Amino acid sequence: MSATLELIFNADDFGRLPAINAAVIRAHREGVLTSASLMVTGDAVEEAVALAHEWPTLAVGLHVVVVAGRAVLSPGEIPHLVDERGYFDANPVRAGLRYFFSTVARQELARELSAQFDSFVSMGLAVSHVDGHLLMHLHPTVLGLLLPLIRRYDVAGFRLPHDDLRLALGVRPRRWGTKITWAAAFAMLCRWTRRRLRGSRAVTTDHVFGVFQSGHMSEAYVLRILDHLGEQVQSAELYFHPSTEWLGEPYGPNPQDLATLLSPAVRHKIQERGMHLTTYPHLRARQIE
Repeated sequence: MSATLELIFNADDFGRLPAINAAVIRAHREGVLTSASLMVTGDAVEEAVALAHEWPTLAVGLHVVVVAGRAVLSPGEIPHLVDERGYFDANPVRAGLRYFFSTVARQELARELSAQFDSFVSMGLAVSHVDGHLLMHLHPTVLGLLLPLIRRYDVAGFRLPHDDLRLALGVRPRRWGTKITWAAAFAMLCRWTRRRLRGSRAVTTDHVFGVFQSGHMSEAYVLRILDHLGEQVQSAELYFHPSTEWLGEPYGPNPQDLATLLSPAVRHKIQERGMHLTTYPHLRARQIE
């Protein structure tokens, strides 16, 4: 390998539940995890923030929630986005159509996204990167509202999910039709998003792995990824959903993802191939040099 390949190992849903927080910190302390994406309205967000301050080597970004989660603003402030409990629609297609076609929903969404950034920085954290729950940060309306916030807060990184469909199908061929549909949709969205990001200082990685294997980031799959990455790839993000407990969500937080992040075989493979563990802020700094 002619140049050092930079790897970001990220955990999503930080702050959602104590079992996730515990897994994130253990994976960072004992494993290969380098960063985490924080849900600012998670049930255990205060604990997560305290842990983030205790472990400053863990880069923390904003996990934008605009579907299947709780909002920062009250139902009275954004009545076209949330129910009476303050929760977004759990259906990303239905929510996405509303955000695209409803003017009032877009106006409320702009206020909510700004509130999520404000909530994040009020906790004393720098925004390492931005990604989205269920990858909704790529929705055209959401992205358009995120771009000025990314510039305002000088966000270092942005997740562009360039996953490898053939690699995922080779390990786990289930739901192949859905995965092919996702691959086509995300390929189009990533091309469009990359052009929109050119006016910001946020960097992206050459590849992102985790889209097609969400909730199933096994040791075997990750080792296959690490073997697959060639000299033409300079950077990659692998994202996980680690938890110390099984939460009953087939594509969500799970102990297997934690075990992979703690795997001696994974760490050995990284060292064997001369790869470098990094974060989005460090990746941007190296690209500026």
